[in-house]
Amino acid sequence: MSELSRLDLLTQQMHLEPAEDYNCPQISTRKQDEVYFSRATLPNGKRISLLKTLLSSACERNCYYCPFRSERDFRRATFQPDEFAKLFMYMHKTAKVEGIFLSSGLVGGGVLSQDKLLDTAAIMRRKYGYRGYLHLKIMPGAERAQVEQAMLVADRISINLEAPNPGRLAALAPKKNFYEELMEPLRWADQIRRTQSPHKAWKRTWPSTVTQFVVGGADESDTELLATTEYLHHAVGLARVYYSGFSPVIDTPLENKAATPPLRQNRLYQASFLLRDYGFSMEELPFQSGGLLPLDVDPKLAWAEQHILHTPIEINLATREQLLRIPGIGPKGVQAILSARKDQKLHSLASLTKLGIQARKAAPYILLNGQCPVQQSRFW
Repeated sequence: MSELSRLDLLTQQMHLEPAEDYNCPQISTRKQDEVYFSRATLPNGKRISLLKTLLSSACERNCYYCPFRSERDFRRATFQPDEFAKLFMYMHKTAKVEGIFLSSGLVGGGVLSQDKLLDTAAIMRRKYGYRGYLHLKIMPGAERAQVEQAMLVADRISINLEAPNPGRLAALAPKKNFYEELMEPLRWADQIRRTQSPHKAWKRTWPSTVTQFVVGGADESDTELLATTEYLHHAVGLARVYYSGFSPVIDTPLENKAATPPLRQNRLYQASFLLRDYGFSMEELPFQSGGLLPLDVDPKLAWAEQHILHTPIEINLATREQLLRIPGIGPKGVQAILSARKDQKLHSLASLTKLGIQARKAAPYILLNGQCPVQQSRFW
């Protein structure tokens, strides 16, 4: 089998890994020479063409939802570290791809599988001098020293929790240990980042850490997912959580389970950003009975309708924390408002629009110099 044919097999299911995908949860890919590339947004906001691939699709685990489960009958492919590194560098130098997301199936245990990923990354960095973006997966069962080694060569590392707690994980991957195999490496990464100098890391800074949940595969609630999300941000310094809606795969135990609506992913992303960036707590999110977020309304808008629609916030006097609660205003917009207020008061929706604010969205919930801008707009 040719190298490109193998790579085609190894990239076909990578839409299940939404990390870095531009405009999550809509996954955007393009096909070139029979290989899929993702339109990716890096942690610094830069957009690149990202190759998402496995080093091997052979796997000894038998997870109920996974297309690579050991008992599933399909054609598999494997690269050795040196041949994959050489192929990737050719693709990179010919401008077909700018960065890489590298994972693998689990064969011979987590330690051996992680070694092969680390060997590949080391060849790319040290032999070929690769200076581009590298997101490296941590395998279940990897050792602490391997996590540290991954942090020395990668721009981002991740290990997928898949589910928010051990009980839900058992419905997806009964052979995985939630705390020892999955949660512990996230804690190690946080400890390394907090206690060790990154002077030996390839960019002299530690990589960010992320994880992923399979949404809807284990009948978990949004409350469970977001409670674990909140814990991960505060307790282990996680940069981001990705949500991958469950999609049934033929010839797996969950092949007849319904797919998760994409809108549920979207609401989870919105709520997780409120927890991470906007100062919201779990108690403030608009959960319905059964612990699910409403699909018909943005969670920030739902909160604003209940709490500030009838007591609008004065833009010229509001604190940073108050401004973050207003629909249409994000962290960058808050900073722009605070900076603009130093020079003069803000009197109109047009002045907010010039600052990058979604002024019409914010209008029902704000005052400008004591006046309701909605009434001002209608009057003029």
